[in-house]
Amino acid sequence: MSTWAATHLKWLRLAVFLVAVSIGLMGPLTHTAAQGGSTHTVQSGENLFRIALRYNTTVESLSIANGISDPTRIYAGQVLVIPGAEAAVPAPAEPAPAPAAVEPAPAPEANRAAVYHTVQAGETLASIGRTYGLGWTEIAAANGLANPNHIYGGQQLLIPGTNAPGTAAVAPPVEQAPAQPAPAPAAVEPAPASTGAQRTHVVQRGERLASIASIYGVSWPAIARANNLTDPNHIFAGQTLVIPATDDGQGAYVQPNTWAPAAAPPTISTGKQIVVDLSDQRVYAYENGQLLRNVLVSTGLPGTPTVQGDYRIYVKYDSQLMSGPGYYLPGVPYVMYFYKGYGLHGTYWHNNFGQPMSHGCVNMPTPEAQWFYNWAEIGTPVHVQW
Repeated sequence: MSTWAATHLKWLRLAVFLVAVSIGLMGPLTHTAAQGGSTHTVQSGENLFRIALRYNTTVESLSIANGISDPTRIYAGQVLVIPGAEAAVPAPAEPAPAPAAVEPAPAPEANRAAVYHTVQAGETLASIGRTYGLGWTEIAAANGLANPNHIYGGQQLLIPGTNAPGTAAVAPPVEQAPAQPAPAPAAVEPAPASTGAQRTHVVQRGERLASIASIYGVSWPAIARANNLTDPNHIFAGQTLVIPATDDGQGAYVQPNTWAPAAAPPTISTGKQIVVDLSDQRVYAYENGQLLRNVLVSTGLPGTPTVQGDYRIYVKYDSQLMSGPGYYLPGVPYVMYFYKGYGLHGTYWHNNFGQPMSHGCVNMPTPEAQWFYNWAEIGTPVHVQW
């Protein structure tokens, strides 16, 4: 073979080799581009709630798409399918840069005003964050909150990264209800003193007897007596209260005698026992057969009922993050588990006690949960009945 032929054959073999290599490289690159837009690789410290916010979806949708039975348990390196994501926008392997919500506002600040949110009764930072597409940690940092679990009705919170061009600070229309609802005209008009007539008031969300009493110029014990309330600290939205025409002047309030006899009885007579009565939405604390405490609670909804039977408290937590499909609750206080994921705990996200509200746990007013937490040690029997 001539020198020219040998050299030509050499270059031909090299060209074939380079084509083969390029074909081999193109395959995985094309595959990666096709798959990147519909998956997300979990990074250290991430959870489903944060990932759902990033892709404008929900924890429930992510759980269903990936067959996740416990949304609180994902791990770094896990590849998640993102439902509804577009293939043309691959999910980055590293955490994306901070979203526009936390970047400085455009230069002409004179024409832009920050948006503030007025906290409504029963709201939490997590629920407010979902309204604006933000994480609760971003709102807490923007407002310098030392304890993000303690916010109150009427509090003004800065919503970071949102601006209202050319207008004063405002919250979205859905959040514009006043912290204290305006009284209904018929309910707040005092009846003429000479008639002795009684009025009625429909309880609004977040109201208490003291605030209602101030509207009508009577004392809250007088309203409690007029309605024979077993526990004046527990009234609920939608409840109709009789408002006496004048203050009865009797001073301090004494609970009716029907308070203790209506209690569900204990099933043991020695030691401590907690009795949960689903039919009247109450929890009772007994010691050596004697009733010590009685509190109105909220147990499981019909679709997620509270278990019934005899159990024992097996673990306690001062505070715990609880999350699942459709909810994310940081800092749930005074948690006492008595069976698998069923427990008694404090509640800061609603005050509708007396109505089933939970995913199976027993929701208690936080001060009452603290009392039970300090009183009941691990091993305390818990009896749940209808």
